[in-house]
Amino acid sequence: MKRMMRAAALGLAAWMMAGPASAVDLTKKRSNLPDLVLGNEEGNDYVVENREIELESGKAYRLRIVAKGRQEYKFYATEFFRNIWFNQIVIQHLEIHGSGPPDHLEFDDPGEIAIEFVTIKPGEYPWSVHGLESKGMTGKFIVK
Repeated sequence: MKRMMRAAALGLAAWMMAGPASAVDLTKKRSNLPDLVLGNEEGNDYVVENREIELESGKAYRLRIVAKGRQEYKFYATEFFRNIWFNQIVIQHLEIHGSGPPDHLEFDDPGEIAIEFVTIKPGEYPWSVHGLESKGMTGKFIVK
């Protein structure tokens, strides 16, 4: 009986030690999404490129949100941010890592912010640029 218990304990210990090493790192197999572009260089500050973005639950993605217009863009996607796991936020090749979602992303000047994440929960998640919704600066993330 002692021999069986010892073998079971050793087996359990070996399994627990192998767990993280054998786990799949989803972030290494991420897909690059089309850029979500706010405004353009021709002077239309309110045009949006890729207003709706479709994703698959449980997959890793990289999304670049690019501000090309001259407005202050406060990008809100609160429910979406709460239902994804953030790997990192990248601004000018500088990485931000954290354990919780941001409230919003803000652009004071043209530039880009890349987010790397894994989708968790299916659903339709609206996004908007605060104060510019009436100008058409809205869209949604569709996670299937």
